[in-house]
Amino acid sequence: MLSIASVQVSLLSYMDFVEGEILAFDKPYRWTSFDVVGKARWMLCKKLGIKKLKVGHSGTLDPLATGVVVVCTGKKTKLIDDLQAHQKEYVATLQLGSTTPSFDLEKDIDATYPTSHITRSLIDEVIPTFVGEQWQVPPMFSAVKVDGKRAYKLARQGEDVELKAKLLVIDEIDILRFDEQTMQLELRIVCSKGTYIRALARDIGKRLNSGAHLIALRRTRVGDVRVEDCITFEQFTNLIDNEIK
Repeated sequence: MLSIASVQVSLLSYMDFVEGEILAFDKPYRWTSFDVVGKARWMLCKKLGIKKLKVGHSGTLDPLATGVVVVCTGKKTKLIDDLQAHQKEYVATLQLGSTTPSFDLEKDIDATYPTSHITRSLIDEVIPTFVGEQWQVPPMFSAVKVDGKRAYKLARQGEDVELKAKLLVIDEIDILRFDEQTMQLELRIVCSKGTYIRALARDIGKRLNSGAHLIALRRTRVGDVRVEDCITFEQFTNLIDNEIK
């Protein structure tokens, strides 16, 4: 397994982005992972005075999530498959008692469920059952391909497509906070590649004999890159302007 070092700002001016570098960004809210790649490519091409630059990311992060997105340039894009296999860590906030078609805030609430039976004791009992190997059906509003088409595109066209369950591993789940008044549950989750936290929220809601959807998500780690190691695009813009000659 490859190890990614945190971005050292002082070394940015010595980086060879055409030959290949690895950068870690803190993805803004509402940006797609492709937005991160496209913006980084445009900024670097403009600064370096080149028309093309190979750039890719090592794992999709939903638009409504923030946090770690690892970006590779040049020949380092060959490492993407290895980097995608790294363990991920998230902090997720679930709203219990209601669901949406997208399992997050992209779509409006489509159903509500009883929550009066949900207590901290029940939460403590249910959450550990998700640790270990799990079969998970991905959300329809996801980048999973169905007959060569992205599932989210089919979903937005109103098509109902059955997605197959995938085997994944959830290594750790910690309960960070549970508010019985608002029925909001905050979790720290460490998991394998391919885990959809939105789908996990759905499944937790079902196992609590209720419903749930995701109202906040932050990816706090990819491999050994933590969100504290990442740079924002505001910082990257300043570094591009002042450090790269």
